[in-house]
Amino acid sequence: MSSVNKVILVGNLGADPDVKDIGDGVKVASMSLATSERYKDREGVQQERTEWHRVVCWRGLADIVERYVKKGHKIYIEGKLATRSYEQDGQKKYITEVTASQMVMLNSPNVGSGGVPMPSPNDMPPDERSSTMQGSSQQPSAKKETSPVAEEFDKGNATGSDDPDDLPF
Repeated sequence: MSSVNKVILVGNLGADPDVKDIGDGVKVASMSLATSERYKDREGVQQERTEWHRVVCWRGLADIVERYVKKGHKIYIEGKLATRSYEQDGQKKYITEVTASQMVMLNSPNVGSGGVPMPSPNDMPPDERSSTMQGSSQQPSAKKETSPVAEEFDKGNATGSDDPDDLPF
């Protein structure tokens, strides 16, 4: 059995992304994403815990981040965990970060932090539209047609029949 390295995060940016051009037209964007969970402690008092995640976007996705994503924006990130090492003051340090493969801007209605307009995918050129969802390495996908069976399944009626004993298997 193969292994799985997949991360899905929905959170808010804690600062504007740091975007660098590392040569040959390749960009990398680094950002801090905050995710929060609320819970009640033993005394019944509402608590909130915030986790900070370092997220890295490459190439076309970094271009989109640079142009449209700002501090406070809510985004959906899908990617994988990656650990790398570096030397600082003669000591080897390790850092774990999320390498993003997909991103969706979740602010609505097309307004970001401080009222800054955010583009809708329809306002973007086709090549950027695909980058917003799946990074720059993939081509824009055609709109999928849904079948009547799929529509019925989405409604909770997998067979298209109203008879609860009419199972498809």
